[in-house]
Amino acid sequence: MDNTITENKVTSVITSAELLEHWQGHRGLTRRVIEAFPEKELFEYSIGRMRPFAGMVQELLAIAVPGLREITSGGTEELNEHLDQATSKANILALWDEATAEINRYWALIPAERFHDTIRTFGQYEGTVYSSIFYFIDNEIHHRAQAFVYLRSLGIEPPYFWQR
Repeated sequence: MDNTITENKVTSVITSAELLEHWQGHRGLTRRVIEAFPEKELFEYSIGRMRPFAGMVQELLAIAVPGLREITSGGTEELNEHLDQATSKANILALWDEATAEINRYWALIPAERFHDTIRTFGQYEGTVYSSIFYFIDNEIHHRAQAFVYLRSLGIEPPYFWQR
């Protein structure tokens, strides 16, 4: 088998729209996980010195839209994981929904040819546009898995992970 890569031949396994749909599927699932938490436990419950899930969600909110805004503007944003508005489950869900709409808005501004460009998110994390987006998604999955453990330890069945 010849494993030679032809320089001018580009094939796509997934489109930009399909990647966005994949990410938004994860975001919908994470939203259902937020909804599954009792109010108090969302902000206070932890295991093994991990943060409560509300803190993890604030991190996810601090990364997704600001990261995409950096990708589309070329500017640098400060990573701010402490959101003053995140004082209740209802507020967190509202912030999540706003961010979901913003992701769609910024996504539309990323031309397909930019996905291989080298960038530095938050002034410190170098990678390509696509590897940065993969990190945003992977980080969400990681924290959602922690939330699954919290929910199960509270006797709450989390949403099915495959229902995106």
